[in-house]
Amino acid sequence: MTSLAPAPDTHSGSATAPSTYGPTVADVVGRVLADLGVGHVFGVVGSGNFAMTNALRAGGVGYTAARHEGGAATMADAYTRMSGKVGVVSLHQGCGLTNAMTGIGEAAKSRTPMLVLTADAPSADLRSNFRIDQAALVTSVGAVSERVHGAHTVVADVVRAMRTAITQRRTVVLNVAIDVAGSPASVSGPVVADLTRPRVRPDQGSVASLLALIAAAARPVFVAGRGARDAGPQIAALAEATGALVATSAVANGLFAGNPFSLGISGGFSSATTADLVAGADLIVGWGCALNMWTMRHGKLIGSDTVVAQVDVDVDAIGAHRAVHLGVIGDCALTAADALDVLSARGNLTPTGYRTPEVAATIAATSRWRDVPVDDISTTEQIDPRKLTIALDDVLPADRIVSIDSGNFMGYPSTHLSVPDEFGFCFTQA
Repeated sequence: MTSLAPAPDTHSGSATAPSTYGPTVADVVGRVLADLGVGHVFGVVGSGNFAMTNALRAGGVGYTAARHEGGAATMADAYTRMSGKVGVVSLHQGCGLTNAMTGIGEAAKSRTPMLVLTADAPSADLRSNFRIDQAALVTSVGAVSERVHGAHTVVADVVRAMRTAITQRRTVVLNVAIDVAGSPASVSGPVVADLTRPRVRPDQGSVASLLALIAAAARPVFVAGRGARDAGPQIAALAEATGALVATSAVANGLFAGNPFSLGISGGFSSATTADLVAGADLIVGWGCALNMWTMRHGKLIGSDTVVAQVDVDVDAIGAHRAVHLGVIGDCALTAADALDVLSARGNLTPTGYRTPEVAATIAATSRWRDVPVDDISTTEQIDPRKLTIALDDVLPADRIVSIDSGNFMGYPSTHLSVPDEFGFCFTQA
């Protein structure tokens, strides 16, 4: 396992001795966020966000100072993905926020449950150099804009922002105008709120329909995405019972590490073996996976006669990138577990499909790019990046987190470096 394991998803508040938070709204904001269980703060402090950041630290939340707001946002995004806790970005108003927008946009589009705490210009200061329409800016990249409205609503405003981040898996920007931040406030703490993310159980008819598709398939493949990162054991168990191969999107890489019938990443990073086996499926089930152009190679991995199903908690995700034959609305772990329970009750658990000794041998031999023979093109001055990455894979500790930015260099570490589990791979722009 990697060193950063997911934290329990309770976020129910701290059990500390009663105290009074204040004397300003800024102090209350920081202390309430600490009570609600945020994990760590990354930021660049200025006059607008100093008091809120200091209050977070006073509440026991660790703080890492960044040299640039863009770095703070990407650090908080990665921290949230890898730790399972809500990361916080603390920013100055105006240019502090604009500097962080690339990182905020990445987090928002990746549905990272992250909180951005930013100061804002006073509503009456129409000539402020820091004055921009911050709500419109963050909304334009897919984040949710929230606001602390005053001393009387500060607790409700902060809880609402955290609840949205956690339960909807959204990046939330909490704006606090500096005149509001400096206004007097006094709140009794600790503040406790139930912020547990609800889990949607699928209806029995949908589970039955999914099982009917699986039973009719000779070559089923399950592809798990970001929305299934907490459902690996359940999906793997259903795949074993039904004879399905398992694969992941890039962002869920490592979810089935060590499984002899795991194909690794489906899509542009697939080896020839993985691509052939996915393309040869007569049923593809996407678990919390968009089945978008990256994961399906612009549709080339889906045969003309392949049946496609999707399981997701978000109804808007079903069929968003291509038409599907069946959409199941439900939590991936609950859906897979319920399906396996139905199969167990029927007593017909004889798997069919791809899980043959021959397929297992092929997967073991050539499904990983690092096991595919390389025609070394190194010279006395340049190193073949494939050979270099394979060598790094051999010498680096197996307990690792591979974090990759987007660019023309991203292919080799994505394809040739192994990871121990789904918390060992942090990937952008997917």
